Amino acid sequence: MQRETKSEVKAEGAQTGGRGLLYVGIAVLFFSTSPVFAAWAEPLSAYEKTFGRMALAALVIGLLRAWRGEKLPPRSALPRFVGYGLVAALHFLLYIASLVYTSPAHSLAIVYTAPIFVTIFSTFFLYEPIKRRQWGGIVVAIAGVLILVGFEPNESSQMLFGDLLALGSAVCFGLYSVMGRYERDRYSLFSYASTVYGLAACWLAVGALYGVVSRLSLPPLPAGYFPLGALLAVVGLGLLPLALGHTLYNAGLRLTHATYINVIATQEVTGGILLTWWLLDKEPTGNSLLGALVTLIGVIAVVL
Repeated sequence: MQRETKSEVKAEGAQTGGRGLLYVGIAVLFFSTSPVFAAWAEPLSAYEKTFGRMALAALVIGLLRAWRGEKLPPRSALPRFVGYGLVAALHFLLYIASLVYTSPAHSLAIVYTAPIFVTIFSTFFLYEPIKRRQWGGIVVAIAGVLILVGFEPNESSQMLFGDLLALGSAVCFGLYSVMGRYERDRYSLFSYASTVYGLAACWLAVGALYGVVSRLSLPPLPAGYFPLGALLAVVGLGLLPLALGHTLYNAGLRLTHATYINVIATQEVTGGILLTWWLLDKEPTGNSLLGALVTLIGVIAVVL
């Protein structure tokens, strides 16, 4: 009887973990639209783009939370969530800002060194072990990401600055992933996500307001200074990669080890490159395609 119970628990755990992997697989499809929408959102500043997407996602997920009758986290948890909001704001802001200075391939590839930081933070904060074989898979996945970048002959100080911004985004993504898993048993998904997105928007509000005021203070205000296409692109950033993508990502974190989830999420690099090729006419190089394949092999090694 005891064996049967353990077997049932194991089967249920495998089913739950599989659902988590499915969630993040779907999330990657939405993540991949991010560099395209960010490009279409020009000439808005990184603060304006990031604030707009965070505020919109907070509104959408907040309405879903209210519709389901779920409560917000209590006041006692507010200091912790303010910190979570800051980490989320920095992750998204640094990523969007990096795209101004370096290429999407560079930015995405460096941001997705995040599994290294997720593994470190998960081990340190959550005491979640990882097997040697899975460490090897992570190394292969990261190697694939590095192949995607390749050796850049035209590396400039501007590109280097963008690469450093992307690295900062990767560190914040690692923290963002671990904190989502840490809170999975305390608050509902919509309650957690809407609070983090909303507080992230609060952190970004001053920078976004400064950008808007700066534009309005430049007489005469040119027609289309806030072009409709750019504003719609910000709506796209808020709805697809964030409200849908990152909420599914957080759902996956509640069901499966944060490292596995984050390694699968590296496929945003592949999806982002393919979409920028198709929609922005940026053709991938041979090493980009090779890197995508190597990364996928690493992902399979970690998940199986």
